[in-house]
Amino acid sequence: MLLLSPVAFSQSKSDEWHLFANSRENYFGVAMANGQIGIVTDDTPLKTKEIILNGVYDGSPENGISRIVRGIEFLNLHLDINNQEIKSDNIDNWSQVISMKEGTSTTSFSFKDLATINYTILANRAIPFSAMAIVEITPIKDIEITANNYMVVPDELKDAKSQFRILKDNQYLMPVFGTTAKTLTGKYTVAASTTFLFDGESETLKQSGKEVGFTKKLLKGKKYRFAIAGGICTSKDVTDPLNESERQPIYALQEGIDKLLNRHKQAWAELWNTGDIQIEGDLDAQQRVRFALYNLYSYIRPETRQSIAPMGLSSQGYNGHIFWDTELWMYPTLLALQPDMAKSCLDYRSDRLQKAKQKAFIYGYKGAMYPWESDDTGEEATPTWALTGIFEQHITADVSIAFWNYYAYTQDKSWLRKEWAVLKETADFWVSRVVKNQDGSFSILNVVGADEYAQHVDDNAFTNASAIESLKNTIKAATILGEPINPKWAAVSEKLAIHTEKGITQNYKGYQGQMIKQADVNLLAYPLHVITDKEQIKRDLEYYAEKIDKKDGPAMASGVLSVLYARLGDKEKAYSYFVKSYLPNSRPPFGVFSESANSNNPYFATGAGAMLQAVIYGFGGVEQTDLGLKYNKGLLPKQWKSLKIIGLGVDNKTIVIK
Repeated sequence: MLLLSPVAFSQSKSDEWHLFANSRENYFGVAMANGQIGIVTDDTPLKTKEIILNGVYDGSPENGISRIVRGIEFLNLHLDINNQEIKSDNIDNWSQVISMKEGTSTTSFSFKDLATINYTILANRAIPFSAMAIVEITPIKDIEITANNYMVVPDELKDAKSQFRILKDNQYLMPVFGTTAKTLTGKYTVAASTTFLFDGESETLKQSGKEVGFTKKLLKGKKYRFAIAGGICTSKDVTDPLNESERQPIYALQEGIDKLLNRHKQAWAELWNTGDIQIEGDLDAQQRVRFALYNLYSYIRPETRQSIAPMGLSSQGYNGHIFWDTELWMYPTLLALQPDMAKSCLDYRSDRLQKAKQKAFIYGYKGAMYPWESDDTGEEATPTWALTGIFEQHITADVSIAFWNYYAYTQDKSWLRKEWAVLKETADFWVSRVVKNQDGSFSILNVVGADEYAQHVDDNAFTNASAIESLKNTIKAATILGEPINPKWAAVSEKLAIHTEKGITQNYKGYQGQMIKQADVNLLAYPLHVITDKEQIKRDLEYYAEKIDKKDGPAMASGVLSVLYARLGDKEKAYSYFVKSYLPNSRPPFGVFSESANSNNPYFATGAGAMLQAVIYGFGGVEQTDLGLKYNKGLLPKQWKSLKIIGLGVDNKTIVIK
């Protein structure tokens, strides 16, 4: 198990905006992402680990289930100095810095007694299909360099073709190097194109095999800078990805390094100005909270009608599918700080409502039944061996509740009218899904709950409670809009069973105290509003905190327990669970989140979302109500001097807890 102590993490050159590493041992990279493409850093000099393309899926070779596509890695560089190639094993003084403020990764190293090199990569926040690698060389003596850009085509892409062309428009010469390939089943074409940018006079580029580059003599002590700039496009987004990808480097040539870099930095600055969390007195907590925000922001763009997968744009984990992780764990933070990003997640679901209705039809129900795992089609994308795909049905309520919460946050009635169908159709699903008991109550039989260790259970607490809440929200929405109210919505929401035994809310009917995977009953108090009695909340907390799988349980439970203890005024337990929500799951050298204490599969954006909820909705005292955000007193851990949250609510409010 790779635990990361605060001492190891907050190294001497780190500060509240920068994460510094000087060890390549047990290295886990960070995604430089702009919501469209995610470029994962590597510890090997001058190369990236992989590129993930948001919303682009094709079948996986194992089982044909859809999987998010890896793109052509187009920023890689072979660099020779005095005819000696720079490799992973012949460099010294390696270090890497992640700038969260500016969305860049800079690797620095020295090469023999010849030069020091800095290599900065970024996915341009202002230009969604564009990225750049900036190289700075400081010669220790007079040297000759040869720099060649090469592209790596992942195994899952096929029919790769490369070309190098010098385009000409009047006096402008525009060298463009590109590679195209097809996704595994031929569903999409992927195209990446690059060029070199120079500060001064442009060098003549030459093709050598499957690489393109230049050779230049450099003088001792005179810093030299150049960049590889370009972009990657697919036929999912544009009709002609080859030509559109070539326009990216052509655009870059006319703009130059500094203009592109400044637009990128400015786009990040705007995000931080409208949504940031500042913790005074605890650098470790500040770094981790900001890193969690940085990752969430990196994985989505407003107005793209895309959502966020559990691993964001950091890997193909969980096939890049969309789960409840978005609506329940990541969305609440985005709603509070970046509502335009949150709305994109809802647009993704709204666009796939017809497929959710089709799924309900397939299983003999009414209304809309959202898939447990969703891809670009909106059809069920869960591997067939996993029972969750058919039986973990609370996702339908999770989606509906997220829609209501957006209305509650914005009070935008015209938006609510436009999206009314999502609330209505999901409500109609629940009333067709329940069965009526002899005593007049209702049950939902045979589900997998939020506690996924409990399969084929009846009346799972979270499933039933989320159905209750979504039905009640739909009735409220219908009242606001003057839409007819189905009497069954009220009947089911009032009499859907939540079982208790000896003063404890039961995880499901007949629950006998078994170990649970993650929070389930505790979710009824937060983020749901089904259990509101403080004594009941406390009893359920103390009971289920001991039942959660401490070895393999995912990170989210601790974030929720922290919120609940903060709201109960228990500062010590709230802080303890806050730390538990990230520390056991952090991986070196930057503290990327893994899913559980026992796994090594970062970056787990779901866990980041839960940890951030602990800060905003727990310590920050922020509460989601039907009338928008409410600002309660909040609770400051004794380890912190102050907590400032910037950009809350529709009026971008700043709150300070001291």
